[in-house]
Amino acid sequence: MGIALLPSRLHFMKNNSLREFVLWFWPFTTQQPIQSAVLLAAEGHVPAYVSVHRATTYYLADRRYDMLPSILSADLCSLLGGVDRYAVSVLWELDKTSYEIKKVWYGRTIIRSAYKLFYEAAQELLDGNFSVIDDIPEFRDLDEKSRQAKLEELVWAVRKLTDIARHVRAKRHGALELEGVEVRIQLDEKKNICDLIPKQPLEVHETVAECMILANHWVAKKIWESFPHQALLRQHPPPHQEFFSELRECAKAKGFFIDTRSNKTLADSLDNANDPSDPIVNRLLRSMATHAMSNALYFSTGSCAEEEFHHYGLALDKYTHFTSPIRRYSDIIVHRLLMAAISKDKKMESKENLFSNKDLEELCRHINNRNRAAQRSQKRSTELFQCMYFKDKDQETEDRCISDGVIYSMRTNGVLVFIPRFGIKGAAYLKNKDGLVISCGPDSHSEWKPGSLQRFQNKITSTTTGGESVTFHLFDHVTVRISVQASRCHSDTIRLEIISNKPYMIPDTELFHQSSLLLKSDLVKEVTRSVEEAQLAQEVKVNVIQEDCEKYCQTKGRSLYTLLEEIRDLALLDVSNSHGI
Repeated sequence: MGIALLPSRLHFMKNNSLREFVLWFWPFTTQQPIQSAVLLAAEGHVPAYVSVHRATTYYLADRRYDMLPSILSADLCSLLGGVDRYAVSVLWELDKTSYEIKKVWYGRTIIRSAYKLFYEAAQELLDGNFSVIDDIPEFRDLDEKSRQAKLEELVWAVRKLTDIARHVRAKRHGALELEGVEVRIQLDEKKNICDLIPKQPLEVHETVAECMILANHWVAKKIWESFPHQALLRQHPPPHQEFFSELRECAKAKGFFIDTRSNKTLADSLDNANDPSDPIVNRLLRSMATHAMSNALYFSTGSCAEEEFHHYGLALDKYTHFTSPIRRYSDIIVHRLLMAAISKDKKMESKENLFSNKDLEELCRHINNRNRAAQRSQKRSTELFQCMYFKDKDQETEDRCISDGVIYSMRTNGVLVFIPRFGIKGAAYLKNKDGLVISCGPDSHSEWKPGSLQRFQNKITSTTTGGESVTFHLFDHVTVRISVQASRCHSDTIRLEIISNKPYMIPDTELFHQSSLLLKSDLVKEVTRSVEEAQLAQEVKVNVIQEDCEKYCQTKGRSLYTLLEEIRDLALLDVSNSHGI
């Protein structure tokens, strides 16, 4: 498969060893490593063909389909604690006090991860909770004196890197911090789902992101300077202003003003649009800003003018993807470009076969298409998973089918609702197909009655012919019943029904977080159990069929039945052929 040729691609560098530095990485608590910036897939061999076809790693609700074979993605190309790994690194020399970049170096290195941390542990260390070191493998066999020395070293490194990341981010004036519904699946050793945890924002997430953004930015500048007409960069065009209209109107309903004239004014406006009594408001506004954005795309620098290189969301003039060659084929191409650029600086003959501008632009279109396909797959996978959870629930008696929802948009015949507990967004109709409108009583029981709807800019009122009325405003918390709408023509969909115009529970950040962890964990376990039961039932059915087949199937070998069949075949033969007629 070409993997046997991998050693010939490696370069042992005695002078570029980073083993003695304090290096660490932050995988999730599943211990799946963050990808290192290493390329081992040899050109012209099976791993390269597979990776260019897939172009990216596919992340579904409960599993992941890697772009590269597991021997690369899970072993040779991954950072493992205390293990030497070949890498392509970007090193900066910073001013001691201002953190301004004085020098930058690119090249092949050998690195060794000193500590095996997960994000939550790094955040605990940053916050001063040192009891978490009991969960760090490198601390378990140390005596107290060594533990204390190692702890001080690690805490200093985490805090210093975080401080540098804060400075780097502050320099990117106009960088947007957007919001998306994202959950993390926990798998056990057998790859079964054991938990589903909503992603909680941590400062260490931003720290790692800033380091990757910084590396990507400097690599983008380097490869463009060396190959101005055939470098692979990533552009993010400014969004159309009309796409922000709903965001501006929703913010106005809460008394906020969103300035969308530039990425900096937008970022500042979103930072100021905070409701202390309801943190969901800012999350929804950032989510709306995300939906208004244009898609970021890969491109060849020979196909665009330099003023079109800009990345709107990150507020950078040049940007690419370099830090994850395990999961993105674009990063593999960028690594080859960087190696060729280094060889060019040293006036050495490059061993990399670079794409022409035309071929690179065609490859970029392919990668962009595969990325869109991966995003659609991830979205549909999440929707399927949610439907599987609610499909077998009795919506009339099951408490988990009732949840708190937040209205974030008005429609002619209903509203759009966001359910934080499950990360669900969907339509809740206030007028059904029969022309009846919703009426919510004091007992939280909803009924459909004759009447009409009157829609305003920030609210919608349902009035029955009997004079009963109920008004729904933007960002109102309502009680929602969740069920599944089955269909024989297409996939099942989540159905939302408002049963009360009052909140299901008082919005509380801590209470919401705890209930999210509990219910999402139960969601995964119940779906997994249902799938296992269905598989078991199928196996039982197959066994029954096999038993019936063995009991009632035709006799194998010589029998009266086979003899009669042979006589019948002889009687049907065309004897004329045997006489040449």
